[in-house]
Amino acid sequence: MRSEVKNDTLQIPAKLYRIGELVNYTPFSRQTIHNYTIMGLIREAKWTEGGHRLYDESVFERLSKILRLKKTKTLVEIREILRNETDS
Repeated sequence: MRSEVKNDTLQIPAKLYRIGELVNYTPFSRQTIHNYTIMGLIREAKWTEGGHRLYDESVFERLSKILRLKKTKTLVEIREILRNETDS
């Protein structure tokens, strides 16, 4: 990945993460990440040509929020909470 130059300033592209990297950096399993994506709790930012999901850095904040909410809420409740935040 090459950086762009805009107004004499380097524009470094945002890092994108594969599911395996999310598994390494979080307490969630590959299957859980996949399930959360299918449920709409998290969203991929992009797909590779080979069909792999890529997630941007915002996914870590979202997963942290899910982790906190899981202490007192069901996944259905969490999905509603996150959906309401996105809609506002």
